[in-house]
Amino acid sequence: MDFEAEPTPEALVAGLRTLLDIETIDTDLYRGPRLPGGRGRVFGGQVIAQALVAAMRSVGGGRVAHSLHAYFMRPGDEQLPIVYRVVRDFEGRSFATRRIIAMQKGEPILNMAASFQLPEEGMAHQSAMPDAPPPETLMSDRVLLERDRAELPADFVHFMLRPRPIEMRSIDPRSPLRPEQRPPFAAGWFRAVAPLGDDPDLHRAVLAYASDLMLLGTSLLPHGVSVIRDEMITASLDHAVWLHEPFRADEWMLYVTDSPWSGHARGFNRGQIFSRDGRLVASIAQEGLIRRRAR
Repeated sequence: MDFEAEPTPEALVAGLRTLLDIETIDTDLYRGPRLPGGRGRVFGGQVIAQALVAAMRSVGGGRVAHSLHAYFMRPGDEQLPIVYRVVRDFEGRSFATRRIIAMQKGEPILNMAASFQLPEEGMAHQSAMPDAPPPETLMSDRVLLERDRAELPADFVHFMLRPRPIEMRSIDPRSPLRPEQRPPFAAGWFRAVAPLGDDPDLHRAVLAYASDLMLLGTSLLPHGVSVIRDEMITASLDHAVWLHEPFRADEWMLYVTDSPWSGHARGFNRGQIFSRDGRLVASIAQEGLIRRRAR
């Protein structure tokens, strides 16, 4: 592998910032740039993050995003930009609600609702962060996949082994070539590969982007199947994020996932994201399509 030809971490993060820096076309109308060099289906985390940025651009008064609920309707095309229309459904003293429609070729590919709150104090409790080995003792998921490059399909190599602005380090990684049945639990560390700056809205958008990286596969773990063996059709159906506490997406965070149920070609997944000092900063839920391909 020619590491010298790859973008630097700073260049990768600059590219992510550009991807999330959507263009204002008109009042409450925005255009999200396409991923340079992308081909195929748009990553769901990109659409969610860009939609959240569009909503954040329409909210003022010190209110910050605390939740989003999204439904995927059509696959996006990586070779086209995405247009986002924001509807200001509610404007209260403490809360504001926005509805966002993401469109390509005049058709919606995602509908999302986002809620914003003026920060205030209140009663507090949280789940405890589980024990986990520190990220410095783990290998990058990309490095682990690189070992199997020769056996991996070309499309999978293009998608999974291209340089990314988010680094993932799974605690108990499994091989996509030799998946074994295991309980529906997973955990791993992630962070942006270079500093993001101090804009908290950017860190929220990057977490929303990263929240779609390792969730759906949790519901496949008990079944010993692999997405690279042409035996499964998978896609996110809906995705929800609750943002609890301030955090930095360029510092290591632990993503813990479980899947309490699957059936009827759907898998339900839950996630918790902890800062390294043990604070629960976000909760995630997602249902996805996990359909066995007809032979």
